[in-house]
This record gives sequence, C-alpha cells and structure tokens, in this order.
Amino acid sequence: PPDNSDVPAPEIDVDVVYADDEVIVVDKVAGMVVHPGSGNPLGTLVQGLLARYPEMGGVGQPGRPGVVHRLDKGTSGLLVVARSARAYDSLVAQLACRTVGRAYLALVWGCPEPAQGQVDAPIGRSRREPTRMTVSSRGREARTGYRVRSCYQLPAATALLACRLETGRTHQIRVHLSAIGHPVVGDARYGGKRDASGAYVASGASGAFASLECRRPFLHAEELSFDHPRTGERLSFVSELPADLRQVLDRLS
Repeated sequence: PPDNSDVPAPEIDVDVVYADDEVIVVDKVAGMVVHPGSGNPLGTLVQGLLARYPEMGGVGQPGRPGVVHRLDKGTSGLLVVARSARAYDSLVAQLACRTVGRAYLALVWGCPEPAQGQVDAPIGRSRREPTRMTVSSRGREARTGYRVRSCYQLPAATALLACRLETGRTHQIRVHLSAIGHPVVGDARYGGKRDASGAYVASGASGAFASLECRRPFLHAEELSFDHPRTGERLSFVSELPADLRQVLDRLS
C-alpha cells in the first residue's frame, strides 16, 4: 500500500496552543490518531500539522515526522511536536533524561489506598495479544506516580487521580492503574468497562456505562512542560478537561 504518512491534510483541524520555529504544542482531541499506522493510514494529527508546517516532513523518523511522544487515540490533551531537527534531538534527549513533565487526569474505579503513591512495575507486550501491554518481568522499567484528587460514591465508587509519568511506555497509565485494581473508567481493553454497580461488563454487552456514559477511556493529558530546545527556557502548558469528560464528572457525587 502507498505510504501516506507525509501527505498533508488541511481538512484535519488541529488545536495548536503554541508554535514557534522549533516546537509545536497541540491539544489533541479524543479519537484522533497521532501518526499513520496499521489501520489508520489517514486522518492523523501529523498529517493535519504537515499542511500548516510542511518543514516538519523531514524531521525525525520516516512515517512519524516530528513525533517525539504520543497519546493514545482515545486520550485527549497536550502533546509537543518537533518542527526542526535541533528540537527533535533536544526533546528526545529530555524524554530520555525524564525532564519532560507530563501530568494526566484519570477517573478510575474504586478509590486507591494509599491516596498517594507510585506504581513501579515493568511493562511489555502481551504474548497472547501483541496489541495489548501488560505488567511483565520481561518488560521495560515503568513508573507512574498518582495522587487522589477526589473520591465519589454515586452512582459508583470512583476516584479522580492526578498521574505523573516518570517513564513513557505504551498504555503505561492504563496498564499500571489496572494492575493495582483501579482501571480507568471507560477503558474496555484494560478492565475499565463496568456497569453502574462497578461490576465488570463483557465487551459486547449493551447498556454499559448507562450511568456514567463515558464513551472512551477517562484519561486527559492535563499538563506538559519542557525546556525550549533553543533558549533553554522552561515552557509549561495546561489543558482544561474536555466537555465530554467534564459531563462524566458532573454526574458523580
């Protein structure tokens, strides 16, 4: 099949919250894929950006120009993209040194005890399902810090968590929270699809989330900070919770 990764797509509306000659910071909507891949050849965030910033096309890896980190398709929030080779190298190095600040909001089933902690468990690909990640001794080191912001009892026991990535493995927050028994609400892949009582719902069952009406994983990249590749200035950004997730919270008490 043809490689469409570098085909600009001006019809794709991308919310750019900051841009200069080196970096672009985007507030991604849920449902948008970051870059072309298996099953998602078109309609990606990268293709939308290429229409506005064509010089991105030669930056970084082929097929994913400018991309230094990703958000899952169902996750909303902040993402930084490199616009120059210098920025790409700088951001990759900052991610490797773990100086990029990334904080997320997640709604989970149950209320974690203790109310603040760190999940330190290696993550690797599942041998049975290669598209699924799992805690595994064969995996790469992974650490997620969390803090409970609010606990709710009705219509089900849930908690809003602030999570900080110390590493950046695929599906890391979703896998780690599921591993400690508090999967992300709306996350069918990692055990977060439950009914109003908190009981598990089979993936094909109808009426799931009739009470919470959360139609995607409740996960939002709320804060992003990094050092500017040219000036060294610390840049920090905050994204408000999108309307669909705000409506879910408004139904909790």
